Amino acid sequence: MAFSALRVARPLGGIAAAGVFATIASPVALRCDDKDPPHPPRYAFWFKSIFHSLDIPSVRRGYEVYRQVCATCHSMKQLHFRHLVNQVLPEKRLKAIASSFDVVDGPNDEGEMFERPGILTDAFPSPYPNEETARFANGGALPPDLSVYTTAKHEGVDYIFALLISYREPPFGIQARQGLYYNPYFPGGLLAMPPPLSSDGQIEYEDGTPATRTQMAKDVVEFLTWAAEPTHDERKLMGLKALSACMIGAVLSGVWYRSYWVSFKTRRIDFTKAVM
Repeated sequence: MAFSALRVARPLGGIAAAGVFATIASPVALRCDDKDPPHPPRYAFWFKSIFHSLDIPSVRRGYEVYRQVCATCHSMKQLHFRHLVNQVLPEKRLKAIASSFDVVDGPNDEGEMFERPGILTDAFPSPYPNEETARFANGGALPPDLSVYTTAKHEGVDYIFALLISYREPPFGIQARQGLYYNPYFPGGLLAMPPPLSSDGQIEYEDGTPATRTQMAKDVVEFLTWAAEPTHDERKLMGLKALSACMIGAVLSGVWYRSYWVSFKTRRIDFTKAVM
């Protein structure tokens, strides 16, 4: 294409030929290399403000969404049941939830591994025993661990919410093979995870909140944000206290500085000729 364009443009003269050649053969003019997926909208989550905290009832509902929907594929290896005690659920309830899982422990006195009911000090159980099993069960794709996903992923909070509610049919020209689903916010547009929140009322909240798709997505995002940083509220409170102390200290320092140096900066010095 480049040499053909040069031959056609040659009768126009050297400068014109060079201009036509650069216009036709330029990589920018021929194709677009921008493969970045669309950025998710900036949703107005309450906890994004420096003056606001996490919604603990929403975190509690989000844990139910994770436990009943997300935990079938995604692990949270860095989170233990004890982390939720008296912050998300009461201790008695968490003991019952932990004991519903069989945890491999050991070795015992005979050097063998054994299974026992889970306790509060155990980590959240992984849905697959190893990475190879996870890839085999998901068509070669490895479900990421969600322990710190909201902070590890760029714009993780908005990305997860947009991804959960944006499954749709692929547009014209994009063919999704069997086992893949189209989502515009996923890099490449096609992912192996089927829509996890497929319909309203997929789970039943204990507090009676209507379990719409957007409500479940919002709640699970709140829970994942809390899981990535359980001290989120304490950090903001400590920061506000430190900022307030710094502002008060700055005012007091300014008042002291002015009161101490005002006599030196406003005094008048007169010089007289020495008497011989």
